[in-house]
Amino acid sequence: MSKCTWCQSDILSEAYHDEEWGIPLHDDRKHFEYLLMEVMQCGLSWNLMLKKRETFRMCFDDFDYDKIAAYDEQKIRSIMLTENMIKSERKIRAIINNAIQYRKIIDEFGTFDEFLWAYSKHKTIVYQSHQKQHVASNELSDLVSKELKQRGFKYLGSITVYSHLQACGIINDHEKKCFQYQYIMENYPVEIQE
Repeated sequence: MSKCTWCQSDILSEAYHDEEWGIPLHDDRKHFEYLLMEVMQCGLSWNLMLKKRETFRMCFDDFDYDKIAAYDEQKIRSIMLTENMIKSERKIRAIINNAIQYRKIIDEFGTFDEFLWAYSKHKTIVYQSHQKQHVASNELSDLVSKELKQRGFKYLGSITVYSHLQACGIINDHEKKCFQYQYIMENYPVEIQE
């Protein structure tokens, strides 16, 4: 079975690719989990985030954004002292802030999922040009990032948002030879763009 080249270097990346990455996601807690990991990843490798995922799950109440939005100074200190945790107070505070903003979007739109997928008209976008060259951001991620920043989110620049759009299936950047590319094309609403 053919797979994307990037995932074949280690077991964690391969499992993430095979079971999660790019499969259209419609679960608000999972969206927040990915966003939390993407904030933590800034300046680091995604593989490291996968290795630390269970530590994040423990520190951040299984990615419960309602609980995270209420974290206080004592909870921040506790997270900072957790073994195997990334010791970045700025990122931890950004995640708490983002949980507060996330809840505001849910209050306004019903779900974060509805807010985000509206950008693609609830379809997975396949950019033909992405098969020819690797892309780290695009007009869509610029637009979503700008909106999130205006709403007070932190650490969610266009490149980070692009990663999220790939992860949650709004953008299908699986290689055409990959089994997941065809699976998504056959099982989900898709829009093909240049």
